[in-house]
Amino acid sequence: MGSLLGDGTLRKQGTRTNALLEVNHAAKHRMYVDWKWNHFRDYVLTPPKQRLSNGGRIAYRFTTRSLPVFTDYYKWFYRSGCKQIPQGLRLDPLILAVWFMDDGAKSRSACYLNTQQFSLAEQRFLQALLERDLGIRSALNRDKHYWRLRITSASTIKMRPLVEPHVLPLFRYKLTNDPVTTEPKGESLLF
Repeated sequence: MGSLLGDGTLRKQGTRTNALLEVNHAAKHRMYVDWKWNHFRDYVLTPPKQRLSNGGRIAYRFTTRSLPVFTDYYKWFYRSGCKQIPQGLRLDPLILAVWFMDDGAKSRSACYLNTQQFSLAEQRFLQALLERDLGIRSALNRDKHYWRLRITSASTIKMRPLVEPHVLPLFRYKLTNDPVTTEPKGESLLF
């Protein structure tokens, strides 16, 4: 569910009855894709591969088989053919950590969740879920033409111990203000 709140995509191919999950990240985040693949490997026929996207970006990705379990999530998250926040969603620290690794950022004393793909009403619903399930307060923050969630500074402090046990070393820079801990710039830094 954390991936579906972030960069994960469910889709049905052609006339197939069941949906599949696609995990697709920048090649420099290969370790993260491999971590996700390890969790989904029983549902995958081939390991992750690099590919060149239309925009020239090098991605690292895998897709699962088309299976009923993914179809259930597809029906829940894609009610009208596009990704939406489903009613009945519950958040926990692992879901938040994966969502944060997918779409989170840190700026000064606050964390952000890049929720621009969701409607304002869905983002308000996500705010309510964060507060109800994890005690994390947030505000809507304008990012150019779109809105995203900004975790308050006080709740950023509260969020860190919740997600830190689940955040891969590759993404620890998103949890700190330490200027030495920065995002890796190339694949060679991943190992």
